[in-house]
Amino acid sequence: TLTAPAPFADETSCQCKAPHEKLTIAQARLGTPVDRPVRVYADGIFDLFHAGHARALMQAKTLFPNSYLLVGVCSDDLTHKFKGFTVMNETERYEALRHCRYVDEVIRDAPWTLTPEFLEKHKIDFVAHDDIPYSSAGSDDVYKHIKEAGMFVPTQRTEGISTSDIITRIVRDYDVYARRNLQRGYTAKELNVSFINEKKYRFQNQVDKMKEKVKNVEEKSKEFVYKVEEKSHDLIQKWEEKSREFIGNFLELFGPDGAWKQMFQERSGRMLQAFSPRQSPNSSPTRGRSPSRSPSPPWVINKTSPPSSPKAASASLSSMSEGDEDEK
Repeated sequence: TLTAPAPFADETSCQCKAPHEKLTIAQARLGTPVDRPVRVYADGIFDLFHAGHARALMQAKTLFPNSYLLVGVCSDDLTHKFKGFTVMNETERYEALRHCRYVDEVIRDAPWTLTPEFLEKHKIDFVAHDDIPYSSAGSDDVYKHIKEAGMFVPTQRTEGISTSDIITRIVRDYDVYARRNLQRGYTAKELNVSFINEKKYRFQNQVDKMKEKVKNVEEKSKEFVYKVEEKSHDLIQKWEEKSREFIGNFLELFGPDGAWKQMFQERSGRMLQAFSPRQSPNSSPTRGRSPSRSPSPPWVINKTSPPSSPKAASASLSSMSEGDEDEK
């Protein structure tokens, strides 16, 4: 388990206790010698350390069953002289390599061209690098003499990622990164931005903020409308359910065979019975009544024989009253 960064070569002694004997690649692949690991060296600039660098070091570390990976990193002066300006300084690049899990040891201020003295000093068995000829410092391939000595082991490059590609992206999107850093508190002087460009970037930041606010309002409006539609659908569905329930209850109460009709029929029957009771049976006693005349209501006056005189009228009224008393 790795618990500390890889040490620097000038701060530690060589771990090889056995005499350093020259190995062939075939011998190294078989795992010999058994008393020490195979010492593999990989060098580079390692600016903006990325996954392509890490994969190359992983391949160098796993070339042989038992290996010890030394990584050489060139200084700023050497790099600026032979390759160009770097984004990260040498201290940052050294530290980035120390924290890669495949690296066992970091060599600072590594030489641009490997010399026999350097190889002997660090007891290097093989040098790992991609097989593409690396032309620099007036040479068509700085690893040519390593290949001729049988000490070169090729690794594969990772397509689609490189330090140059990352820098190209930054240059392409320079305005975006400049605006972002201005917004984060960096000054125009720190970003090497002119006064006019600073004002332009800040104005663009304000415009972007307004666009973001409008976008948020639109999204919230859409969300609100969606919720209203959802609630409306639920309300309509509940209203339909209540309507069906109300109609069903209404028909059950007031329909052709509803409870209200039966109750009305029962009450109608009771009322008819109350208004027209049933006739008494024939065996029941009857009241005595004169067979010669039928009772007439007192207010009926005989039109055929009107009274001829007031005395006759009074006599008629007295006879009617006597008839009423008889019926009572």
